[in-house]
Amino acid sequence: MTTSATIRVLFAGGGTGGHLFPAIAIADRLRELLGHNTDIDIRFVGTKRGLEYRIRKQLGYPLHVINVRGLVRAFTVKNLLVPFVLVAALIKSYLLLSRFSPDIVVGTGGYVALPVLKVAGWKGIPTVLQEQNSFPGITTRQLASRAKRIYLGFSAAKEYLPANTDMLVTGNPVRTTINAINREDALHELGLEPDRKTILILGGSQGARAVNNAVLKSLQSNSLSDQYQLLWQTGKHDYDSIVSQLKDKTNIGVIMPFSHNMPQLYAAADVAVARAGALTLAELIASQIPAILVPYPFAAGDHQHKNARDMEKRNLATVIDEKELHAHDLLAEAIALLSSERYAQMKTALAKETENRKPAVDIIAEDIIQLIQENRKVSN
Repeated sequence: MTTSATIRVLFAGGGTGGHLFPAIAIADRLRELLGHNTDIDIRFVGTKRGLEYRIRKQLGYPLHVINVRGLVRAFTVKNLLVPFVLVAALIKSYLLLSRFSPDIVVGTGGYVALPVLKVAGWKGIPTVLQEQNSFPGITTRQLASRAKRIYLGFSAAKEYLPANTDMLVTGNPVRTTINAINREDALHELGLEPDRKTILILGGSQGARAVNNAVLKSLQSNSLSDQYQLLWQTGKHDYDSIVSQLKDKTNIGVIMPFSHNMPQLYAAADVAVARAGALTLAELIASQIPAILVPYPFAAGDHQHKNARDMEKRNLATVIDEKELHAHDLLAEAIALLSSERYAQMKTALAKETENRKPAVDIIAEDIIQLIQENRKVSN
């Protein structure tokens, strides 16, 4: 049972880490800023199909589950059920918001955010949105005009949203633990050698088959010099196949299906080969790791390509389109980048990105607190 003095915040967003982890970062920072002298009750709402449900025991916050889904692009009978599922989700959202009575609802994307934020708007509860990508997701585009504030990860997203929307370009929030591990400890714990340069290969929890295949091709064509080592997150689907194909390749580094300890991976890395999801890019910037980006070509609105080109324009990364991978030796290019003048230029550009700038998570959390306080003054 909460008291009237308790600050209540509901986070609606998830499905993937790209939507969930920014929410966790903001929630953690709110708790840090308010927890010592204010009662604060933070809760999440998600779906059983989302990452938030799979890690609910490690989430750190109560999770309310709502069944909601989007349309499948190909025709299927399931699409006929979507309107009924949405109505049920709206009803469940109404009941949840009525019981919890949050001071504010924070939407970070994903199907679940839509019904929760719609009902919050109907009930007069302030809402804010955190949009990670350079091309805003459908939830942000649909709810932008009713949001109290939209926090943008990329300034390019402005052109896709109504001009009268209250937008604040903050960059994307990352967890404060991103830079909490030093390089020596990370290398030791991972079993990597401290005198070799580390190439981090990232494909997310599901992996990136095109990237994995390109790295395999590089390894099968050339031996990896003992000056370099791989830290390769393959994704769970490709792990067994990759390990079996590399059984005759020894001392190339560490291969793993997935790691929940991303700060450790970033701390060990000198350069990264990765997709261009907004969260990955924010973490690479925070960790100051130059990267070769291979955008996922089927992302909604081609947002990964837009994200990657924005990074390249700021000299934080170089980009290879997936359709051009066949013409590239990924590892050879990563090694060439490490010893190039451009690598030093990227490191300088990355340092400037974070130099004397307040972290996005601080800007967002502090602004949310201010919005809550202003709304309480008006209500009283």
